[in-house]
Amino acid sequence: MEGSESGTKGQPGIVSAALLGLCPQCGARGLFEGLAKFAPKCRVCALDFTAFNVGDGPAAFLTLIIGALVVVLAITVELEWHPPFWVHVLLWVPFTAGAVIWGLRAGKSALLAAEFQRSAGEGRLKG
Repeated sequence: MEGSESGTKGQPGIVSAALLGLCPQCGARGLFEGLAKFAPKCRVCALDFTAFNVGDGPAAFLTLIIGALVVVLAITVELEWHPPFWVHVLLWVPFTAGAVIWGLRAGKSALLAAEFQRSAGEGRLKG
């Protein structure tokens, strides 16, 4: 996939950084401090992760995408097998939680890696 992997030695591509939670500068694991919270800096190369502005974009898209997916799957299961309500709870609560956490980690990692690779920053007017 062209453009997804970096040509610079030691720097992971956006896909690798997103899927594995790698530092976009050195490739070390440890981008996250909690389930979906960035660490303040890389423990290997000391890259300051707080300097990047990922925002809430991944959360908004995940809410829509995962919500739609769960609704379609739950309706399909209900219409095909008619399970009791507790089966739906056992299926969809862990599935939704896991998908949201994994999706947030992947989305936030991808945005941070993209910002790093493109040296993105605050908009500036030329004057």
